[in-house]
Amino acid sequence: MPKPNGFAYTATANGTVHITHHNHPATTLNGSRAARFLQEVTAGDPQLVMARWTGNYKHGNERTARDHPRNTHRNNPRPRR
Repeated sequence: MPKPNGFAYTATANGTVHITHHNHPATTLNGSRAARFLQEVTAGDPQLVMARWTGNYKHGNERTARDHPRNTHRNNPRPRR
């Protein structure tokens, strides 16, 4: 699994944190969540921390989901009525 990249954050004077992914807004954190995020991002890998906080990371089940019968419609399309 590739490492996350393309994340950036901006902390404002009023305590709000804006996280972007490839220059597109991903999430905004306020109050205690913003403070917790700032502590975590300085202690660990910033890209991984931002990916986790935004929910934009792989969960490890993509291959299983791809092979599920419900998701194989490309190989077996529904008949038209």
